Amino acid sequence: MRPSLASPFLALALAFAVPTVAAASILITVDRSTQRMTVNVDGVQHWVWPVSTGRSGYATPAGNYTAFRMEEDHYSKEFDDAPMPHSIFFTKLGHAIHGTLDARHLGSAASHGCVRLSTANAAKLYALVQEQGLPNTKVVITGTTPGSAPAVARRRAPVEPDEDAPMAYAPAPRYAPRGAIYQQPAPPPGYAQYPQYPTLPRGFPLFGGN
Repeated sequence: MRPSLASPFLALALAFAVPTVAAASILITVDRSTQRMTVNVDGVQHWVWPVSTGRSGYATPAGNYTAFRMEEDHYSKEFDDAPMPHSIFFTKLGHAIHGTLDARHLGSAASHGCVRLSTANAAKLYALVQEQGLPNTKVVITGTTPGSAPAVARRRAPVEPDEDAPMAYAPAPRYAPRGAIYQQPAPPPGYAQYPQYPTLPRGFPLFGGN
């Protein structure tokens, strides 16, 4: 029996018809306010871990990123060759997710800008990203760094004018020259007029000793 010429073409068509497994989509969300990382795979929550993001002055930058580089055994070039095992880099400035030996500070902002994990969790995340691919790994940094509210927000509210408010004297020189009268600046709104200091002899201390 002569083999049908259609058989090779049928086999080739069936080979191409076999569905391929698409890489999973990884979403890594880091909340700086709670110092927690959530890892979702194809929209399903996979892990929730404590982390350490950048402390005040070294804040981990908020934003949406795509991981672009991995190094299993990396050392910091800026901070005394500090070990950064299982590093997953997400900014061009060198911010990465990596393991830390300083596990006791996980759950608080303690890093120089990177996102720290326990070494065990960093290894798990590294293996997942290595399997699914960097282009499929998104990193989202949200929230605010604890204790890093804008300076304007931390200032005390202005004092409302109050007749009973205590007088706030401006600093005066420690010693008055002969015949000098120290004139204090105008008081703020709501305060009584500052008194003038009397004429004092040379070397007379205006305040107590050291």
